[in-house]
Amino acid sequence: MSGRGLLVASDLDRTLIYSAAAMQLGEAVAEPVCVEVYDGRPTSFMDPAALDALGALSERTPFVPVTTRTREQFGRIVLPGVRSTHAVTTNGAVILDGGTPCPEWAAEVRRRTAGGASYLDATRALRPVWERPWVRKVRDAEEQFVYAVVEPALTPAEWYDELAAATTALGWVLSVQGRKAYVIPPGLTKEAAVAEVARRTGADAVAAAGDSWLDAGMLAAADYAVRPAHGELHAQDWSTPGLRVTTAAGGRAAAEIVAAFDGWEREGASGWSTVSSDPLP
Repeated sequence: MSGRGLLVASDLDRTLIYSAAAMQLGEAVAEPVCVEVYDGRPTSFMDPAALDALGALSERTPFVPVTTRTREQFGRIVLPGVRSTHAVTTNGAVILDGGTPCPEWAAEVRRRTAGGASYLDATRALRPVWERPWVRKVRDAEEQFVYAVVEPALTPAEWYDELAAATTALGWVLSVQGRKAYVIPPGLTKEAAVAEVARRTGADAVAAAGDSWLDAGMLAAADYAVRPAHGELHAQDWSTPGLRVTTAAGGRAAAEIVAAFDGWEREGASGWSTVSSDPLP
């Protein structure tokens, strides 16, 4: 294997870890491991086979969790036996190195997002859209972006169109993931943060996994990419050259994703090129 080898970067929710409901998108997982407790209740789980394999893989090659969760939300996740020095949170706004945010990256994020509509612009523009009975909560993510938690059974399709129009007018990006609708500035991306971690660690190549539109850029930029057979990207039949798609949906997809990572790491192919950053908006 040349250089420092492969960097593994993976989305978490609905890619490696799952709520109890999301676990049932496919064949049931026997005895899933609880990896998150919130308000005293188990809320996220992982296939034990996938967790064991990821733990073994993380001993051989750098594993970077990449999530739209805020730092606080990410801090609730515990993956027993899995080693991780770096993490990307808040959809790329934060790079954690040993649990500490990197100030240089925070400055770069401010530069990347300076040219478009501001967070305050977005909250003002979206306020009328949020004022609907099916919108249960509206949350800010460290004043980097905003998202709403809705009741899908009560939400008319026309409302998503209204939200999409408001998002487009801002020049921001919309991603709908289950009960959550995220509105995010275009300069804030997972792939840019992953590229920075790859640069810092000297990785020769990046393998990535994810299920949502917010993961698409990361998958397209990676040397190797895999996505589960469910989620926002699957519903759109999204693809990129060389993409693998799992045969399983739901919680069982995690084991296939980790197996793909493991296979790519063991290949040790020469001539890997480090992942490229996305262009500025």
